[in-house]
Amino acid sequence: MAQQAYVTGTDNGDSGPERQAPGLRRLKDRLNGFAAGWRGDPRIWRRGVVVAVLAVVLALVMLLHAQIPNRIGNLGSLTETFLPWLGLFVPVLLLVALLRRSATALIAVLIPAIVWLNLFGGQLTDKTGGGGDLTVATHNVNADNADPSGTARDVAASGADVVALEELTASAVPTYEKALASTYRYHSVQGTVGLWSKYPLTGVQPVNIELGWIRAMRATVRTPAGQVAVYVAHLPSVRVKMEAGFTARQRDKSANALGEAIAHEPIGKVVLLGDLNGTMNDRALNAVTAQMRSTQGASGSGMGFSWPASFPMARIDQIMVKGIEPVSSWTLPETGSDHLPVAARVRVDTSTS
Repeated sequence: MAQQAYVTGTDNGDSGPERQAPGLRRLKDRLNGFAAGWRGDPRIWRRGVVVAVLAVVLALVMLLHAQIPNRIGNLGSLTETFLPWLGLFVPVLLLVALLRRSATALIAVLIPAIVWLNLFGGQLTDKTGGGGDLTVATHNVNADNADPSGTARDVAASGADVVALEELTASAVPTYEKALASTYRYHSVQGTVGLWSKYPLTGVQPVNIELGWIRAMRATVRTPAGQVAVYVAHLPSVRVKMEAGFTARQRDKSANALGEAIAHEPIGKVVLLGDLNGTMNDRALNAVTAQMRSTQGASGSGMGFSWPASFPMARIDQIMVKGIEPVSSWTLPETGSDHLPVAARVRVDTSTS
């Protein structure tokens, strides 16, 4: 005798099978079986203690990163440089908790997840706005760049009104000057850093960041929206030494000197462009970051990692502002350098906002 299929009316008046689709039914059965297995397991709260402890430790590292000492190999700054990447451990711990069938571990994994979202969740949203009256860009062009002319053209194509370049060599400077001359009427090179502008530059001078040679400068850019003090800096890179581990003593000293110079800047509207060899989370840059805003953090989309260019893992190339409103911030396409250029659109005349 043939099996009779019962049908019921649907919302649009058609008839459809009363029973669920086989795929959905199998998924429902599996979920019910999975849940029943957990409910009937008396050890779900006792298993996974190690995973739970690791989750709590991960949360504490992210939450209390400023308390990690730098006395041993600058471990604190190293952790802060790659702090966002600690979030990758959350799904790993979650998977282990599920495989271990541990309710304790699952609950514990929620702690680092919440901490990470509190620290970096805002950077997952697009905060890019419109408007602005000045576009700036900065790029560590790499002293070993095999195509400085192409790199210069790429940066000029960004449409930036003001461009800062770092790690300039004496032999490459004429190439950059020639390639950028048609776009930027005004420029100045101080040591290994330079500034190119569509608007007049005055008050150009090197900034002493206590290195013994020039790797920072400042200039007043006379934009149509008003005068802006623009600083360009290339702080010393961090080093890994056998006897000291991750060390950045000279970088930290230079950061303090740069912060002191910016703090005494007489012009209220300031833009800092450069390779600071540190992220906004790095305590070593507090002398700078405590008084300025990151354009990426305030008006960017995503993390905006800039280094290394082949697989960016950290944003050590920074655009920061004081007395100026960030509107948007982004990274530019890869050039012949090991860094990505970064750019931002800002509003100098904040009275119109």
